[in-house]
Amino acid sequence: MLYWNQSRECMPREEMQKLQNERLIKTVKRVYHNVPYYRARMQEKGIEPGDIKGIEDLPKLPFTYKQDLRDNYPFGTFAVPLSEIVRIHASSGTTGKKTVVGYTRSDIERWSEVMARTLVSAGATKESVIQVAYGYGLFTGGLGAHYGAEKLGASVIPISGGNTRLQVEIMKDFGTTILACTPSYALYMAEEIEEAGIKLSELKLKAGVFGAEPCSDAMRNEIERKLGILAIDIYGLSEVIGPGVASECPCKCGLHIQEDHFIPEIIDPETEEVLPPGSQGELVFTTITKEGLPLIRYRTRDVSSLEYSPCACGRTLVRMSKVTGRTDDMLIIRGVNVFPSQIESVLLEMGDTAPHYLIIVDRVSNLDVMEVWVEMTSTMFSDEVKRIEDIEKNIRKRIEDTLGLSVQVKLVEPKSIERSQGKAKRVIDKRKI
Repeated sequence: MLYWNQSRECMPREEMQKLQNERLIKTVKRVYHNVPYYRARMQEKGIEPGDIKGIEDLPKLPFTYKQDLRDNYPFGTFAVPLSEIVRIHASSGTTGKKTVVGYTRSDIERWSEVMARTLVSAGATKESVIQVAYGYGLFTGGLGAHYGAEKLGASVIPISGGNTRLQVEIMKDFGTTILACTPSYALYMAEEIEEAGIKLSELKLKAGVFGAEPCSDAMRNEIERKLGILAIDIYGLSEVIGPGVASECPCKCGLHIQEDHFIPEIIDPETEEVLPPGSQGELVFTTITKEGLPLIRYRTRDVSSLEYSPCACGRTLVRMSKVTGRTDDMLIIRGVNVFPSQIESVLLEMGDTAPHYLIIVDRVSNLDVMEVWVEMTSTMFSDEVKRIEDIEKNIRKRIEDTLGLSVQVKLVEPKSIERSQGKAKRVIDKRKI
């Protein structure tokens, strides 16, 4: 099976643009009449739904920012009544407020569709056994992959993340053929397989779909070598739909965007001008089939580029390059969005330390680790060791409660963190990604 939906994945460019035009016009009408936030923003720009005739009019529409979703927390940007929302997911926010995402029954069906395409692009069929080791819960990863696998008719193992020894045991005993997880966790599993003395010939693993965190080509090559599989990169955002927005094919020359559902643009993050194909800039998405939380020109902050030429695999869907960075200061740690401002808020609220901190991110044994250095005040520095240890412990607990992520905290001497005359350097990322 080469494609899940060949008529859409290989649609001629002219037909795709016609479909996008029709769906965009309907979406703009929907948000104008059903979402007060969008109606106000469009009125500010002097735009009515009738002014949008097709994708060439996208630049007339306002941008949407993550902060806009937080400002309308929790359900203010939903385009349907809560009674029509059958699923609610959420991603972490900068100061504790989450970005809330709602799905109608039709949205779940579309999500299943794009994830089925993603899995097929990795070689999955209805005979596949798919082990979903993304987290289940408010995070969109686990359930997104799960529903895509069920749509395909494959056998799904909803094991979620963690308990690596059990993961490997299940993989061997159940005959897993497709693995879905973060790339760093795939490498961690590879180490566990090796330590358990299991030979790759004893496994039926053929491919993996890896996302939720950056993955370099070098890291992908290491996964393929250690697990003996085809590893493809997938891309998604909770706000846009979750995993399934875009995925590589075996050609590995960019990630195919499911553009019958999501219209991409690349803009200059400073001037906000739309850039021509091939240019590197900020990736922007407009959803054109979502009912619960449709988004107009959502600024992802991810840096990428677009390639419209047909792929050797036969798909005509536009391809985005691997994300090479971000236009903001967000970090992705083990699939969790982390903002330095979240750490800052915790420290300021507690008030036990100086307001100077440094976040150090590294990859140890193929897993992301984060350490937070926090400066002590001169008074604290003379305190007894027990009190300092207690403060460290309290800070760690507060940060972990805020992020939902384990961290290490280290209290350091006063004035030991370098000061800056300009923007403070808050993060040292040692990962080679």
